[in-house]
Amino acid sequence: MSTGPSATPDTQPFDLAAIGADLAFARSLPELRKALDAGGPSAAAVVQAPPGTGKTTMLPPLLANLAGGEGRVVVTQPRRVAARAAARRLASLDASQLGGRVGYTVRGERRAGAETLVEFVTPGILLRRLLADPGLTGVAAVVLDEVHERGLETDLLVGMLAEVRQLRGDLQVVAMSATVEAARFAALLGDPDGGRPAPVVDSPSVLHALEVRWHPATVSRLDDRGVTRAFLDHVAITAAEAQEQALRTDPSSDALVFLPGAREVAHVAAGLRHRLGAAMDVLELHGQAGPAEQDRAVSGRLPGGKPRIIVSTDLAESSLTVPGVRLVIDSGLAREPRRDAARGMAGLVTVSCARASADQRAGRAARQGPGTVVRCYSQQAFGAAPAHATPEIRVADLAGAALTLACWGSPGGQGLALPDAPPQLAMDEAMEVLRELGAVTPDGHATAAGRVLAEIPADPRLARALLDGAADVGAQAAAEVVAAIAGDQRAPDADLPRLLGRLRTEAGPAQRRWQEETRRLEALARRHGPNAAGRNAAGRAGPATGGAPGVVVALAYPDRVARLVPGDGPARYLLSSGTRAGLPAGSSLGGHEWLAVAEVSRAGGRDAAGTGAVIRSAAPLTAAQAEHAASHLLAEAVEAEFRQGRVTARKVRRLGAIVLAETPVRPTPEAGRAAVSAALRRDGLALLEWSTAARDFRGRLALLHRELGGPWPDVSDGALLQRLDEWLGPELQALAEGAAVARVDLARPLRNLLPWPDAARFDELAPEWLEVPSGSRIRVSYPVPGEETTRPVVAVKLQECFGLAESPRLAGGRVPVLFHLLSPARRPLAVTDDLTSFWSGPYAQVRAEMRGRYPRHPWPEDPWAAPATARTNRRN
Repeated sequence: MSTGPSATPDTQPFDLAAIGADLAFARSLPELRKALDAGGPSAAAVVQAPPGTGKTTMLPPLLANLAGGEGRVVVTQPRRVAARAAARRLASLDASQLGGRVGYTVRGERRAGAETLVEFVTPGILLRRLLADPGLTGVAAVVLDEVHERGLETDLLVGMLAEVRQLRGDLQVVAMSATVEAARFAALLGDPDGGRPAPVVDSPSVLHALEVRWHPATVSRLDDRGVTRAFLDHVAITAAEAQEQALRTDPSSDALVFLPGAREVAHVAAGLRHRLGAAMDVLELHGQAGPAEQDRAVSGRLPGGKPRIIVSTDLAESSLTVPGVRLVIDSGLAREPRRDAARGMAGLVTVSCARASADQRAGRAARQGPGTVVRCYSQQAFGAAPAHATPEIRVADLAGAALTLACWGSPGGQGLALPDAPPQLAMDEAMEVLRELGAVTPDGHATAAGRVLAEIPADPRLARALLDGAADVGAQAAAEVVAAIAGDQRAPDADLPRLLGRLRTEAGPAQRRWQEETRRLEALARRHGPNAAGRNAAGRAGPATGGAPGVVVALAYPDRVARLVPGDGPARYLLSSGTRAGLPAGSSLGGHEWLAVAEVSRAGGRDAAGTGAVIRSAAPLTAAQAEHAASHLLAEAVEAEFRQGRVTARKVRRLGAIVLAETPVRPTPEAGRAAVSAALRRDGLALLEWSTAARDFRGRLALLHRELGGPWPDVSDGALLQRLDEWLGPELQALAEGAAVARVDLARPLRNLLPWPDAARFDELAPEWLEVPSGSRIRVSYPVPGEETTRPVVAVKLQECFGLAESPRLAGGRVPVLFHLLSPARRPLAVTDDLTSFWSGPYAQVRAEMRGRYPRHPWPEDPWAAPATARTNRRN
């Protein structure tokens, strides 16, 4: 909604002296003005300044003055509360009405009009404006604030605005960073032709003396469920005691407590209120709080007001300044996006915050005077934390970003100068999601349906569920479900319908925000209509009836349609993606056969159901609804497999990885052959039964290939599997047609591998039998590929080798035979490949030990001259 009576912008310059007389960044304005003047109408610059220096307050009006009323200055803030607070502060310093010369636009709320010169927006708002108007008509300058946080949308804006500057010769872009990454953004925003980086303007820090205290807990900060209650209680007690101590020396001091998420904020705030009573104001600051609550938290203490403790997420870390804070209590934890490609999961996880973030949090206590930070963790934990937060583009689900890039004309980010290139695997998965939604063409460009989805401020899957769900369950019901999921509300015991019931009946900031988002999404669904996203109505399974939450969730995440796995114990579900996940213990959803899972995350250890993944939010649905929502995952096929030496087959109807029905059938020869080949390639040739003859024949070939090379073939597992159809064709066909593996002779196909005419020397180079002096023919044992030994072995009674002076050699004299010399009872006496040395030495000891044990067998003193025999001595 536009505010202000005039349609003509008030071009009166901002009074920079009045706005920033006491701000540190005022001293950097001349240098910044000089840099922008040197760059001309399309100048770019990077401002590096710590939080609290006044850069967000001073820079936008400077740019507006330089523009002289010829266009608006748009300033991005990574969070809605920061955009509102920055606009309110600048309007107050300018002595103008909010929504007039200074305004803001955030999701679901707009206070700006035609006369607005400086407009604060969230990155998502500016992204959608760029897609609708790539030239940014009427915009003279864009300021990207807090680029060091490396939010995904801000990173995209850096690349997209660099392209806009090449198209327009009169757009100024300034990036503002609170850390030392300024050089990276200066290079990205620099002169594209000359290769010169954009100038970097530094602003000095205004930190006062800061005392750092360490107060680690004796309990764990995190467990499988997240932040432990015991640690949150420790933070609450520490904050109360530290604030009471601080007030004894400085009654004007307020405190700021940092926690990772809204749930933790609420828990600690409740503990503080219980402990402190009415002595202090305990305020909550997080994304789920209402605008009034957020604005009250970021405003200063009223004259005569009670001391304040603001319990906040990282909203207050760098995006905005909370006046009056002299004490910071830091949990050392943060929420960061993560994706688990193996299980198809994505979401926020709690991690140790980066050292740079911890330093920024601490600095909040020393902006306006000496301050203190109390860290509720150890110095060792601080040292082990990463130096900087992980850029969101590296770890987040990229479906929304991929759709933005496709609409921009840069599929996958191709050709776009981004601070970090998106990981290829994650981008490939995101593009596949968009193709399934019909949002992109095969070459990655946006379809008409994709452009419609991009207009809806939600993940593309939720946007599609909103439009398709409106046709199935009604626009309001679909909007309610999407608003609850997108709003990051926690479902009690993973029960999404129960959460929706609470949101409909209870009052509070979260409920009001959900209602506002529902109304906005419902309007979008009605405006675009049920078929606006291009879904082929004729291809749908028909409207679903009842169970709106399950239907909408299944439409958004068909890969998370889940079916109960039979068995005792906690409920386990198989998702259509193939992931197994368990419900929280005691969840009321456990009795349902089918669920649509809105959120699933990896458990820190093993969950109660033993799956390693936990369902965090889900809704029941019927089998018919599951098939309707995930109809593209339905498939029916004959599946053959090779198990226990035989091929079996069944006709299977599946919903992704979930088996709906199966019937035993006779396998076709083609399916059977494919099953045998797949099993052998997966599990190896050990699945086949190797006769002694086949095994030895393979060992003989392996010896010659190893010692002589070509033309003797490689018969290792890898080589034979590569030529599987070539050398084992008829045998594969026999197995495919039902023959038992024990009836397949592998020696025959191996013989076909003999090279001609060299095959004529095969028995000479690698004989199957070796004749010993006794006249016996002993089988030579050849090791097959993969065994530790590589030596051919002959196991023979010692008496049969008398007179054999040298060990025979195979493979053209390259490999000596290894003799296992046996006793008359065929027990090992010696192992040698050098008979000459054995007869000359160790034999004497063997003779001494054995002649008494086996007196009927010859043990001559001279084995060289004694006749070899397989018999005993004759009786006297």
